[in-house]
Amino acid sequence: MNETKTFDWKEWLLSYSLYIILGLLIVLVVVVDDTFLSWGNFSNIMSQASTRGILALGVAGMIVYTGTDLSAGRILGASAAVSASLLQSVTYGARMYPSITEPIPMIVPLILSILVGMFFTTINAFGFAVLKMHPFIISLGTQLIAYGALCLYIDSQAGGAQPLANLDARYISFVNGYFDLGFTKLPYLVIYLAICAVVMWVIWNKTVLGKNMFAIGGNPEAAAVSGVNVTRNIFGVYLIAGVLYGIAAFLEAGRVQSVTTNTGLNYDLDAISGCVIGGVSFTGGVGTIPGVILGVVILQTINYSLYYLGINAYLQYIIKGLIIIMAVAIDVRKYIKKK
Repeated sequence: MNETKTFDWKEWLLSYSLYIILGLLIVLVVVVDDTFLSWGNFSNIMSQASTRGILALGVAGMIVYTGTDLSAGRILGASAAVSASLLQSVTYGARMYPSITEPIPMIVPLILSILVGMFFTTINAFGFAVLKMHPFIISLGTQLIAYGALCLYIDSQAGGAQPLANLDARYISFVNGYFDLGFTKLPYLVIYLAICAVVMWVIWNKTVLGKNMFAIGGNPEAAAVSGVNVTRNIFGVYLIAGVLYGIAAFLEAGRVQSVTTNTGLNYDLDAISGCVIGGVSFTGGVGTIPGVILGVVILQTINYSLYYLGINAYLQYIIKGLIIIMAVAIDVRKYIKKK
């Protein structure tokens, strides 16, 4: 005789409480100002979420490993500086490299940006996998190194420290272009995010690396006993994150059209928040690519709505902090309930 399973409201609320709360916040914004609901605003939100989404796709792998990456934002800043400096307009008199008199292929700065990202994530991987340091500590150290490198690079300009601006028109068009759908515009940035998300979905779900990543995140000792090379897999995930950081940096420099020492500030917190909101658990071994994208979009919608309503910038920091605390608290409660 089959027993009818009673619907557990408490479990349902625990699983979806964060989405409900954030959804109610968005509804509140719409009630306060109904002009928020427009295709133009939706396009802006998706454009802003795109680079942070690509960054979050890299950070998500570390969280699946029960770690984190506090250096992602500063790595993005350093990589973005390299991209922007090489793609300044050749007619701009105060450009960083006056010896560049002809536009260079955009693939060159993109590759260099990726290499910078991979360099810093390799440091994180070595500290975590080889030196057995906690990801929080090693990424905190890497964050400071990346920030220092960014400041030195920008300060090395002949005219002294100044924003890396006046970028090549080709670059700006490549990043900020869009498809005109008639009723709205579909930014190229959304397409770039979608491509990265599809590739990462394949890696996470259809490759040995992806399966090993979840196995290590769920139980590293059991994974090692079953023959999984833990160190090699950790390096693999971190190097992929470096590639994503480099791509995000290349696109972000073109999106903002200026790079300063503040570029990338707190981007890592947005990426981590988006991951946790999207269901990537700090307890390890849990997470999906669609969840990461959804979490980033929801968070960026909240960020954009606060700015749209003219909420005090300092108060916005408080609200973001509360969202992070709430997301992690709910994640911990889920873990305790499962145990």
